[in-house]
Amino acid sequence: MKRAIALIDGEHYPPVVREALDKVSAGMDLRAAVFIGGTEKIDTAVMGDSDRNEYGLPVLLHDDAEEALRLALAEHAPDVVVDLSDEPVLGYVERFRFASISLAAGAEYHGADFTLRPPDLHKLTRKPSMSIIGTGKRIGKTAVSGFVSRVITEAFSRDGRADDIVIIAMGRGGPPEPEVIPGKDKRIGVAELLSYSRQGKHAASDYFEDAALSSVTTVGCRRCGGGLAGMPYVSNVVAGAEVAEGLKAELLVFEGSGAALPPIAVDRTICIAGADQQDDYILGYLGTYRILMSDLVVLTMCEEPLASPAKVAGLIDGIKAIKPGIEVVPTVFRPRPDGDISGKRVAYFTTAPLEVLDHIREYIGSEYGCSVDFVSNDLADRRRLREDLTAIGEKAVDVFLTEIKAAAVDVVAEEADRRGVEVVFCDNIPVEADDRGRLATLVEDLADAAITDFKRAHE
Repeated sequence: MKRAIALIDGEHYPPVVREALDKVSAGMDLRAAVFIGGTEKIDTAVMGDSDRNEYGLPVLLHDDAEEALRLALAEHAPDVVVDLSDEPVLGYVERFRFASISLAAGAEYHGADFTLRPPDLHKLTRKPSMSIIGTGKRIGKTAVSGFVSRVITEAFSRDGRADDIVIIAMGRGGPPEPEVIPGKDKRIGVAELLSYSRQGKHAASDYFEDAALSSVTTVGCRRCGGGLAGMPYVSNVVAGAEVAEGLKAELLVFEGSGAALPPIAVDRTICIAGADQQDDYILGYLGTYRILMSDLVVLTMCEEPLASPAKVAGLIDGIKAIKPGIEVVPTVFRPRPDGDISGKRVAYFTTAPLEVLDHIREYIGSEYGCSVDFVSNDLADRRRLREDLTAIGEKAVDVFLTEIKAAAVDVVAEEADRRGVEVVFCDNIPVEADDRGRLATLVEDLADAAITDFKRAHE
């Protein structure tokens, strides 16, 4: 029988609540109730005494209802939190907040007509691990993952560690069986990605991007669907984890997809959130859950016109209100070609928002000494991308500079190959917007903590 606690309020009269609690008790081991509002209608003096209150079980009361729930979760370790409240005490916004707190504690959140379950996470037995999750798509998760992998690899090299890291990436276009890409042992360049693409593989998938731009070994996986709490409907990530545990690596890094989480119980988690997203996607709904599950938040897109300084500051404050003490690092992305483009005429292909294209064009031209004569942000729209390529004259540019996203390989690189135009891949580097220079150190510390905790747990 599942252990449970219930959320109750004073808007419902005690005899009505007692009947509902009795119904819950008939099917669950109901340990306590948490009173979350409406105290003006009831006698709170005897709440904690199950023999004297009107509910027949201990009731936890606190000035802060969320703190009351946290205390009850810590004391009773329930499998289920049963929501017996409603408007006006518990509305849509508050309900998602309470659900997030419950899920983060490993408990289901059960309402009258819905149940939210925490993701079913596979436990690793041979390797320590980290995950990089996100609050949505196109927020720079893979770019940050590449940065993280390079930071950890360099730290391991400084320490003289023989083994490295392996990235396990899941995507909507991943392989049917987990696939190892030996990016550490050999260069994954244009020719290699074209070869993979011509075999029918999605050669711009995240695991190819990580291998090509970060020179690390990757394991490619697939997923379809994603629940509110991030559980994929189907994925082969657990099988990918088993493959990765057999590789030479001191640390495994699992990369989420969109807002979907890798279904793996990891030792440390980094959450990527985009400042250009709606606030509620980060601070509300089950963005709250993702923050609660994380040890570090990297806030991307922290510049105008994507996000104002006021919005960025508000998001940082909101994240810290959800999880006091968590580090939040505001960042912006800057393109970095993986090859020499100085003195060349360049066509640049990206998924970046339209609002920042002029800024990117100017930055690439001035930073890398080239002439950016054409920019397309249609990598994710094959029809429009082909129209963009047609608009570029056969001899109009010397280089196709492209992110490894969407149609970068099967459309852009293929067209470059047909024309005999050079292709240079482009990474996006997170640069700290507040110039505090702490992101690399925070990442190194998390990696060390993940390894230490894993070893301690498996001594």
